[in-house]
Amino acid sequence: MIQLNRRLPATGQPPEITLIRPVCGVDPFDEMTLGSSFRLSPPAAEILFCAASESDAAVPLVRRLIAEHPRVNARLMVGEQRISGNPKLNNVARAWDRAAHDWIAMADSNLMLPPDYLATLSAAWTPGTGLVSSPAWGWQPRGMAARVEAAVLNGNQARVQLAAAALDAGFAQGKTLFFNRRILNKAGGLAVLGRELAEDVAATKAIRSLGLKVRLVPRPFAQPIGRRSWRAVWDRQLRWSRVRRAGFPALFLLEPLNGPFLPALMVLPLGILPALAVIGLWYAAEAVLALRAGWPMGPADLAASLVRDLMLPAIWVATFARPGFTWRGNDMAPARPAE
Repeated sequence: MIQLNRRLPATGQPPEITLIRPVCGVDPFDEMTLGSSFRLSPPAAEILFCAASESDAAVPLVRRLIAEHPRVNARLMVGEQRISGNPKLNNVARAWDRAAHDWIAMADSNLMLPPDYLATLSAAWTPGTGLVSSPAWGWQPRGMAARVEAAVLNGNQARVQLAAAALDAGFAQGKTLFFNRRILNKAGGLAVLGRELAEDVAATKAIRSLGLKVRLVPRPFAQPIGRRSWRAVWDRQLRWSRVRRAGFPALFLLEPLNGPFLPALMVLPLGILPALAVIGLWYAAEAVLALRAGWPMGPADLAASLVRDLMLPAIWVATFARPGFTWRGNDMAPARPAE
């Protein structure tokens, strides 16, 4: 176990934090989500936006937001530093090295940051912590395909991730990663996050290798969904499924157990009514969780949850067709073991 001397200030106030936000292209909600970076209380000590190229469509938006908030210490860094096969890591590598502070929060461009974002991350950093993270919950879905994606985020991924954290087995999600740079450097630095298909899987393994824990914030942060096509939802879920298969293969084999249908089949010999009761209780519990958390939940959202649970087994099977995927024009495959 590493004996940390990099504890949070005893005053209870967040430390000086560098906020890093990589951008790549422009999504419909980007002005709102990126703009939330400037409304934090307490504010970030510095905000570093990262774009791989000056020609990226997000660059004019970021420059305008910075100009509209002249009192905020924010700047745009343009250019990649090739440290891995992961384009997101290559995009943020220069910002990671040049950040003025060792406490660094990385937030995806499509994540809505509440005013207390940094305070919430800091409060979750308890003794023995090496990384604070959070799932994202699907906000403002428009249309059934988008509701299905929100149902995956809220009733499936967030549920599993929060349950794991409650069992002291928390794991990271790349939407939010809050590090102390010196701790990650002990595990090999930012480049070590490129050893897996996704940086959150690699971060979880790196922090655990140091004998430290991944902690989650009590309430996930919102990700606006908007409209989605069915193809986009399928491709995104298939990509995440392949990430999980490559990163945690043993757990991935158990994923078909994560749903109401197998328990219903197990009680089916007792009759159709007990089986239907199991399914009903499953979705009732999901509805209660969503309502208490303030997540979308109504008749259409319940229907989307059913569609999700019918779709995920098909995605699980399709995952075995190939080991990698294409993300934003980049072919990504699991790293080969060193010979």
